[in-house]
Amino acid sequence: MIDLTELGGEGGKRLTRAFVLHPELKSKPGPREPEDALAEAMALAHALPGLDVLGGQVVRLPRAHPGQLFGKGKLEELRQALEADEVDLVLIDGPVSPVQQRNLEKAWNVKLLDRTGLILEIFADRAATREGVLQVELAALSYQRTRLVRAWTHLERQRGGLGFVGGPGETQIEADRRAIDEQMTRLRRQLDKVAKTRELHRVARRKAPYPVVALVGYTNAGKSTLFNRLTGANVMAKDMLFATLDPTMRAVRLPTGKDVILSDTVGFISELPTLLVAAFRATLEEVLEADLILHVRDIAHPASDIQASDVAGVLAGLGVDEDVPSIELWNKADQLDPEDRAQVDRQAARTEDVFVGSALTGEGLGALFDAITEILDDVRHHDIVQLAHSEGRIRAWLFAQGVVEGETQGDDATQLNVHWSDRQKAQFRRLKDGT
Repeated sequence: MIDLTELGGEGGKRLTRAFVLHPELKSKPGPREPEDALAEAMALAHALPGLDVLGGQVVRLPRAHPGQLFGKGKLEELRQALEADEVDLVLIDGPVSPVQQRNLEKAWNVKLLDRTGLILEIFADRAATREGVLQVELAALSYQRTRLVRAWTHLERQRGGLGFVGGPGETQIEADRRAIDEQMTRLRRQLDKVAKTRELHRVARRKAPYPVVALVGYTNAGKSTLFNRLTGANVMAKDMLFATLDPTMRAVRLPTGKDVILSDTVGFISELPTLLVAAFRATLEEVLEADLILHVRDIAHPASDIQASDVAGVLAGLGVDEDVPSIELWNKADQLDPEDRAQVDRQAARTEDVFVGSALTGEGLGALFDAITEILDDVRHHDIVQLAHSEGRIRAWLFAQGVVEGETQGDDATQLNVHWSDRQKAQFRRLKDGT
């Protein structure tokens, strides 16, 4: 992690002066407009405390230079601009190889972070729970391991062997890599323990009579604002990217009278580095336990459709069952001008399970809550189940659910007449299987 105090950040004489560059390769254009991508990168920069973001620039390149990303002329042009503005930190919105990073820092006399490094810094600042902190540390070590560059001080081999005469030992870079690997192993062991605790919590929630509604969406779409409106919870809800990095769950009664467990998850983002997806998979897996997925979209954002596609891609990658019902809240409608709002309303009217509104003002949420209640109030049907006398815990759960209509005691088993929903039947099966 970078030390902002060394750069003049918090605790120093001034904030760290940062500038954002978005390289746009003509040979490999991105899915977003370059200006939109730059705006998102600058929003990421603003999400990291201690930075004074001076501005940003789209840099169009015919191709990426293997050693320094930019060509000679552009490199010098940017050096002069950065020097004139006394920039301390350059943020590159995209991947930068270790060699490119070292050369650029030397050429410009600044610190440099690529997109992965910046997101890691934000994650490190936001993570609050034990699992979140461990996941950030593991992701940071994975990142650092790929950044081990053979600097001049690393060219000598450490002395190996015994006594005064030793053969060639391991290089410093190998020693660094080994130390990182050992630390990553320790972190994985700790994460395994935390994961077991989380699974115990999941098992406990499966026994609860309330369905789980998972709020998902692109980062800064307004999920935490909706969560706070419903629960009164003091979850950070600011206009910044990655305001939430750990899942927060609350039992809540909707205005319709329906009791649900509401889960506010980490926001998704485009081009999330693989190592971060892997590190935060356990956090995102809360979505897999949901009975309903509520996708919150920032409908006022110019790239709202692309963001929705990114979210759908992440959900598919997690393996979310297609049978899990989902609905969309097209949020921040209060930020639209009348003409755009009318167009959005017409589009929503033609799309199933879409609701337009504002988590901030509460507009349009009544219809959304009615739909959630209707979806989760499953059609019930009758069944007969057989339980061994030793399965008293499951029998007690069925009675607690209020689904038992009759009971017949036999010599070897108990027969129960139940009237339940498909969701309750699935929960019963999981209890029977011990999962």
